[in-house]
Amino acid sequence: MKERMRIGEFAERAGVTPRTVRYYESLGLLGPSERAGAGFRYYTDVELAILQKINIYKELGLSLDEIAVVLPLYSQDPTGVQGKQKLVEILKAHLQEADEKIEALNQFRSELQANIDRIQQWIDARVESE
Repeated sequence: MKERMRIGEFAERAGVTPRTVRYYESLGLLGPSERAGAGFRYYTDVELAILQKINIYKELGLSLDEIAVVLPLYSQDPTGVQGKQKLVEILKAHLQEADEKIEALNQFRSELQANIDRIQQWIDARVESE
């Protein structure tokens, strides 16, 4: 039988808070393997692996909504191909967004530099005429 953990131990082993675990449950990202007695939640290494995967995806920059799309693909396709394909698709979209932001920042930087140069030329012209 798999080791059962209550929410506090489970959260501690995963490096998150029990509140985070409950939040992920409310979003449907995670669930206890069983509930018993007075509503105690019990988790196993299976749920721990899922939570660790959620944390990895968050580190990659995925939103919780994106994670909710990717996670089920791994249970639907045990080879992991569909999950990885969706992950690559999402990461490519993030890369495109990053490129667009970089371009916008470069444009803003150029405009700032042009304004600085223009104002500095005006100042220099005034100082030289004195």
